[in-house]
Amino acid sequence: MTYTTEGTASDPTPEESMVTAFSSSNHDAEMEAMTILGLLQSNGIPAIYVGPHMLPSLDFQVQVPAHLLGEAERIIAAAREGGSDSADAAEAAGE
Repeated sequence: MTYTTEGTASDPTPEESMVTAFSSSNHDAEMEAMTILGLLQSNGIPAIYVGPHMLPSLDFQVQVPAHLLGEAERIIAAAREGGSDSADAAEAAGE
């Protein structure tokens, strides 16, 4: 088995910062952040979840590499626009 150190276009560079693609302190923010995290990762965007473990007054966040923020925002907007109808259609297509 061979290993490569070459990255892909979605990989952050070592000096690149992570930026917030989603942030909320709503009552359902944790669930929404986890959903968005899965959505982005399934679309090939590396993302991390940041939650207020000890300070519940802070926001739940999903962060992505800075160069992928625009793509992440586009994916989130498309998912929100599609709503549950898109989710049902995607589920049916996968069966």
